[in-house]
Amino acid sequence: MHRSRIGGIFIDHPAESFDASRRFWAAAMGRQAEENGPYSSLGVFDGDVVVELQRLDDDTPPRVRLDVDTDDVEAEAARLEALGARRLRSYDHGRYWQMVDPGGLVFCVITPHTSDFDEKATRWD
Repeated sequence: MHRSRIGGIFIDHPAESFDASRRFWAAAMGRQAEENGPYSSLGVFDGDVVVELQRLDDDTPPRVRLDVDTDDVEAEAARLEALGARRLRSYDHGRYWQMVDPGGLVFCVITPHTSDFDEKATRWD
């Protein structure tokens, strides 16, 4: 048994367009963007979903991606593979996986980073 839920929405941009995107999304959401390394956080929204912008290398196109929070990264990655996703690469010795859905959309499977994970996560037996 393990649990999972959507925990974050990330707006990824290469360095050349990152500052303009950060200003736009901060204004669009009525929030201040707080800098944290390659991320600019717009904070936590209802349901404890985090919205952040991430600065990427210039060879990565802009995209929006989701983080799937889980208390068992390997079990959740395997469950999503069985549904048609594909693993791209592991980070931090398997602490999280970057994956793609059947249509090629990038998402990540990571350990929980939301305060309401226990309350809101779906249980998978």
